[in-house]
Amino acid sequence: MITVENLVKRHGNNEVIKGISFTCQKGEVDAIIGPSGGGKSTFLRCLNGLEPFQGGRVTIGEHVLTPDTDANRDAKLLQAVRRKVGFVFQQFNLFPHLTVMQNLIEAPVVLGENADSVRARASKLLERVGLDKKHDAWPRDLSGGQQQRVAIARTLVMQPEVILFDEPTSALDPVMALEVLKVMEDLANDGQSMIVVTHSMHFAKEVADRVHVFAGGHDVEVGTPDDVFGKPKHETTKAFLSAIASG
Repeated sequence: MITVENLVKRHGNNEVIKGISFTCQKGEVDAIIGPSGGGKSTFLRCLNGLEPFQGGRVTIGEHVLTPDTDANRDAKLLQAVRRKVGFVFQQFNLFPHLTVMQNLIEAPVVLGENADSVRARASKLLERVGLDKKHDAWPRDLSGGQQQRVAIARTLVMQPEVILFDEPTSALDPVMALEVLKVMEDLANDGQSMIVVTHSMHFAKEVADRVHVFAGGHDVEVGTPDDVFGKPKHETTKAFLSAIASG
């Protein structure tokens, strides 16, 4: 579904991603863990064209992003990619002037879908994330965990083939984080393809099909959860997991 070949991303002279190759198959959950500054969030943003990159290529179904992809010239390509690849951010990014339901239906309706059809789909998704009584609530009246669940439903209403999650629980307290992780686990059990940058080692161990360890702009280790957590090979992985265990 997603194939990344030798991705290179620079901010000025600073090379943030140094030739990473990566695949995510249909129905697969890939967790990305690792120390801060390893390029995890930047990598995700390159996958759906939120960030341009300087080397390699990203293939999403029949669509290909390259260093030559231009936000203005290739607007239709990027729109097509973003319909296939949803994105859930750290900070929810809900529209504060719209109700929960309005947040969900805004993008599909703007893109030409029938409002009644989208509203019916959105209602089912709000029920799925445990917020079926919050249709008319304003974002400011929701807890952080509820806002993030709305953000997940808003992504799902676009019917993406894969969802990118960028540390979706980092702004939440432990109780709210568990609410969101439970929704994500349910999505995984239903076969939703996901690439998840996460601080939750429990999610990476128990839900992911593969775990990637990013450090210094490299994907230094990749394997099953049992292999990465039980038999880590790379010294960076060993040090990272040791620091988490002792912290």
